[in-house]
Amino acid sequence: MTATAMAAAAPVGAPRVLGRSRALVRPALEEAVGRLHPWVAEMAAYSFGWCEVGGAPAGVGASGGKGVRQALAVLGAEAVGASGRAGVPAAVAVELVHAFSLLHDDIMDGDPARRRRPAVWKAYGTGPAVLAGDALFALAVETLAAAPAGPRTVRLLSAALNDLVRGQADDLLFTERPWTGPERVRPGEYRAMAEHKTGSLLGCSAAMGAVLGGAPRSTAAALDRAGRHLGIAFQVVDDMLGVWGDPAVTGKPVHGDLRERKKTFPVLAALDAPLPAARRLAALLASDAADPEEAAALIDEAGGRTAALAEAHRCLGAAEAALAEAAPGAGTARELRSLLDFLVRRDL
Repeated sequence: MTATAMAAAAPVGAPRVLGRSRALVRPALEEAVGRLHPWVAEMAAYSFGWCEVGGAPAGVGASGGKGVRQALAVLGAEAVGASGRAGVPAAVAVELVHAFSLLHDDIMDGDPARRRRPAVWKAYGTGPAVLAGDALFALAVETLAAAPAGPRTVRLLSAALNDLVRGQADDLLFTERPWTGPERVRPGEYRAMAEHKTGSLLGCSAAMGAVLGGAPRSTAAALDRAGRHLGIAFQVVDDMLGVWGDPAVTGKPVHGDLRERKKTFPVLAALDAPLPAARRLAALLASDAADPEEAAALIDEAGGRTAALAEAHRCLGAAEAALAEAAPGAGTARELRSLLDFLVRRDL
């Protein structure tokens, strides 16, 4: 199955799960954001897709994302037999932290747009965007601290945030390393970066929801592992779509990651292959005017697409095995697996 086909094959159950979770979490998330300074609250609302610059209600098509992390928190509580409402504080906290990380990521990466709108730093300025991100982070900790089992969930979130920062640091440092030679980035290093940068918060979402639902440590740990494996699969598929995805499906320009010379998993896997195509790819990437279309073809010829697809399926299988360890009820298990598939076979 191609990357585009995987993206288009999202299971029908996932939108229902996401919608149910959004309806449950949105009032509490709005209440939390409403406690911020009005100007900061406006920037936060803009980042969530609720309003335009200046505070007017958002136009049709504005989006704050699909809310996968908050759904994992709700389902984490339900996985241990509690009401989804028990996981709402965790869901609010992870949405706030995710928004905080995106605000700062866009600044670090110089990305001018987010979800087809100007990024917060472009709309309001760099300093205000940093301030809004800091406020969202502080609000997330405050939200968890006030919840039952607050100290335990705050520790889980703190550990995930340390991993997230570690992953972001590695991702930034990867750009400075050469394409070839002993200092090149290896696929194993990329896996660790993706687990930290993406998987840590996905795992933390489900684990915190489970803790608020009364889960033992072993169950929360299994859900955390599932999210971490899922994060790698998510990132690898995102990389595939960045090279071969259909812009009509992904919303991204074709070959965008190659034009930005990102060290993505398919590229790194292709460069590791003992094939002539890998050597030609290395020479092309070392040039100042690498043609993205030619690079994409060489990555495919050197096995980068095949290796990435195999890695995504391997990580998805590992996530499902960890989920089985948590032994959720049959209904919740179906919804969790639907969400796992949605993250890998998704419309970006």
